[in-house]
Amino acid sequence: MTSLIDSESLLAIDVGSINTRAFLFDVSEGTYHFLSMGSAPTTITGAFNDIYEGVHAALERLQEISGRTLLNDQGQVMGPSLTDGSGVDTVVSTYSVGPVINTVVVALLSDVSMESAYRLASSSYAAVVETIGLTDRRKVENQIDAILKARPDLVIVAGGTENGASKSVLKLLDVVGTACALLPVDARPQVLYGGNQALVEEVKTKLDVHSRLHICPNIRPKFNQENINGSQQAFNEAIFDIRNQQLGHLERLSMMGGGHLTPSAQAFGRLIRFLSQVYNPGKGVLGLDVGGGHTVLAAATGGRLSLNVCAGLGVGEGLTSLMMQTQLTDILPWLPIHISPEYVQDYLFNKLSNPALVPATLEDLSIEQAVTRQVIRMAVRQTAQRYPAVASTLAAGASNQFEPVLASGAALTQAPTPGQALLMLLDGLQPVGTTTFVLDQNNLANALGAAAAVNSILPVQVIDTGVFLNLGTVISPISSAKYGSTILHARVELENGSENRVEVKQGSLMVLPVPNGQRARIHLDPLAHTDVGMNRSGRGGAVNVVGGVLGVVIDARGRPLVLPPDDARRQDMIKKWLWRLGG
Repeated sequence: MTSLIDSESLLAIDVGSINTRAFLFDVSEGTYHFLSMGSAPTTITGAFNDIYEGVHAALERLQEISGRTLLNDQGQVMGPSLTDGSGVDTVVSTYSVGPVINTVVVALLSDVSMESAYRLASSSYAAVVETIGLTDRRKVENQIDAILKARPDLVIVAGGTENGASKSVLKLLDVVGTACALLPVDARPQVLYGGNQALVEEVKTKLDVHSRLHICPNIRPKFNQENINGSQQAFNEAIFDIRNQQLGHLERLSMMGGGHLTPSAQAFGRLIRFLSQVYNPGKGVLGLDVGGGHTVLAAATGGRLSLNVCAGLGVGEGLTSLMMQTQLTDILPWLPIHISPEYVQDYLFNKLSNPALVPATLEDLSIEQAVTRQVIRMAVRQTAQRYPAVASTLAAGASNQFEPVLASGAALTQAPTPGQALLMLLDGLQPVGTTTFVLDQNNLANALGAAAAVNSILPVQVIDTGVFLNLGTVISPISSAKYGSTILHARVELENGSENRVEVKQGSLMVLPVPNGQRARIHLDPLAHTDVGMNRSGRGGAVNVVGGVLGVVIDARGRPLVLPPDDARRQDMIKKWLWRLGG
């Protein structure tokens, strides 16, 4: 047994837009376990206006729950751990708190370097509010005015392959430099340069005087080669500087963990990339984190990660973006009971002013879950647009290209029943084929992703202890048959030798009784042109599954999911779906 397993405890702190959580991990019987969690409201507004107050409150709560002393008399984390169990050996922190980072992208070609800069921005909490490129027909003074009007927090400059274009890049740099000089000193943006590295010294001359300049490797070193990962460290530094100015005391959080401070989205993406190397190599892993201020979708296959942060889109303060990008009529159809549009609108505005508001009535809960569905649907569309490589699998839903789907975020994990969480995921993602859904019931994903950077053993062993909740495997056949007609016969073989046979009708949602944790083999015999994910319509086959808390679900409601226009019929149908899944 290694000394690592013998001794090292780990404290992970996650500062979200609504809640701040502190997680304690340690070794028990030779294996890492998740021991306990303390939670407190995030303190960036109101009387405190200091995120560390929320961190301290979460740590005190963790002390109470775990029975271990973690803080000294000065309120500082004690380390390393002592023989009496007090203190911790390692501290890591993640953060997603803060407003959208307004970003201007300056790049040469719109379909080359600008697209790469867009993807870099979408890997964190940045929203592109203005673009300037080589083909921009505006006059130079108008381009400068556009930057001044945008008041960006960050400017990403990209363009020019290695030892390639230089004059065009320098011309664009003059625009950025002039705009930065004209802005008030306290309003000048961070500038990230990720273009032709041969120009770095000239870039410093033009920009270092009037901005906080970060240099990263070329985002697009070759016309057909993208280097987002190589730019991540400098990008994170720019994000940290912006957040530290906005929030204050973020540096203190970083120092507490010895510099192990990571944006939550990237920690989440790191975990999804890790899982893609552990699970079925023929499929990818899809991660979804629905937050109060931002929503993250991460898709990884064989260690290759596509990370998209829908900045400002969430179920708390992120409702502002939702209400700007969607209509109330997109949310109302998901309600299982009649609620007036006026009540829904009032609730959403009330939620905006108090993001930590917890639904207190059936009507409020129905609105929250309807909003969550719409947020997921919008996140899927945005990700498909930003990452063409995964567009084919996300455009119509999660597809059978992903196994499993890991879902996180309080909107899902705090649903009254697992069935309600699964139904929100099914309605939002609309998967096809066979997909297993796993719920991060303790919101550990960010913490485990951050821990992986300093202790690769910990997340492996913690996941093996069953900290994630297996909701169940979902089989989603696709058919153009009429509603109510038989499209599939299924035979379920359980480990104990018993069998069940079911007939699946178009438009139905069924639960097959496969006990939680028990393996089963399901034989699928599709009728007509029904596609069950066996590479072509009409082809049958068998799939091996492990039962979840909801058994195995067959979702034959059709793709895309079409809701009846009649209010009474639609609400009755949604209620039946909830009842089917134990909601």
